[in-house]
Amino acid sequence: MYKIQTLNKISPVGLDLFPRDEYEIASEIPNPDALLLRSFKMHDVELPKSLKAVGRAGAGVNNIPIDRCTENGIVVFNTPGANANSVKELVLMSLFISSRRIYDGISWAKGLDEKGAEVPKLVEKGKSQFSGPEIRGKKLGVIGLGAIGVMVANDAESLGMKVFGFDPFISVESAWGLSRSVRKAVSLDTLISESDYLTVHVPLDDKTRGLINREKFALMKKNVRLLNFSRGGLVNNEDLKAALAEGTISVYVTDFPDEDLLSEPNVIPVPHLGASTPEAEENCAVMAVNQVRDYLEYGNIRNSVNFPECNMAPSAKNRILVANKNVPAMVGQITTILAESGINIVDMLNRSRGDLAHNIIDCENGVPEDVLAKISSIEGVIMTRLIEMK
Repeated sequence: MYKIQTLNKISPVGLDLFPRDEYEIASEIPNPDALLLRSFKMHDVELPKSLKAVGRAGAGVNNIPIDRCTENGIVVFNTPGANANSVKELVLMSLFISSRRIYDGISWAKGLDEKGAEVPKLVEKGKSQFSGPEIRGKKLGVIGLGAIGVMVANDAESLGMKVFGFDPFISVESAWGLSRSVRKAVSLDTLISESDYLTVHVPLDDKTRGLINREKFALMKKNVRLLNFSRGGLVNNEDLKAALAEGTISVYVTDFPDEDLLSEPNVIPVPHLGASTPEAEENCAVMAVNQVRDYLEYGNIRNSVNFPECNMAPSAKNRILVANKNVPAMVGQITTILAESGINIVDMLNRSRGDLAHNIIDCENGVPEDVLAKISSIEGVIMTRLIEMK
């Protein structure tokens, strides 16, 4: 029986996909085979030796010690696209509130609560201070064309905006989903210099931290509206404050507010609501559970942030999984041990990703523990596991 530990509250719609006669699920459980979490910070958590997989019900994985997991042969999954519609809707809303000063207007109107019969007259007199431009016909620059970026670009184009996108690493799947009316920017700098609105949809890592900084602000037009619903660290706060003071940035809307931005009058802080819909929570939970199950039961890997994609239909009763450093002669050493032990390989899949490789090997006869031990002893092997198919 597999043991699943939940580190956050996970939607029951997802958890119900675990067959109860094969899985035990609890928030406190010894020797778990997999962890499921949302925003729980794992960096100080000791990784159990039994742990085989971590399922993040969401896209960001900054709260997970990826390197430590990789070193221990633990596959980390996320759920890209599962909350895309939820985030997209918030981004579209932010296009409007960054333009029309709705946020300020509502706050001002609420302050009239003791003016009695004067309210209608005061509203008519004061409304001009909250005027702002329409988004139709304006240029929107979308930085990052993953699941969310593509949906934002397509819907903004449908709203009448002139949409330009930039993503040097766009996937084939994203490219297929992108409206043909969305134009490709020649470069990031070109996109930034020509846009009236900018929205950022890239992951936060060492290469993207501070992506929007003083150098990029210097390229922008005056009165640009900047939206950040990816991660706070993508924008350099000190440079942003200078750009706000100079009028380069008219409004900054972010789902990741920091304390030093809360007092800025032209910053609209949203309390990380991008995925806060029941639909998004259910979609993320379902996707995470399905991926973890597929790995535990069959060794298949989909949407892992540290292991290569591997998917092979079962062709025998016994399946060996081997994770190893991506160096020459590994496959030969593994297959030699199996051959010398009289184990016939029915089918095999080898995939690599950077410095890591993963193997799925189907065998037509039993695999003794000493054979797995021999494979584990090969220099560079990180993990071995035997799955007996149902």
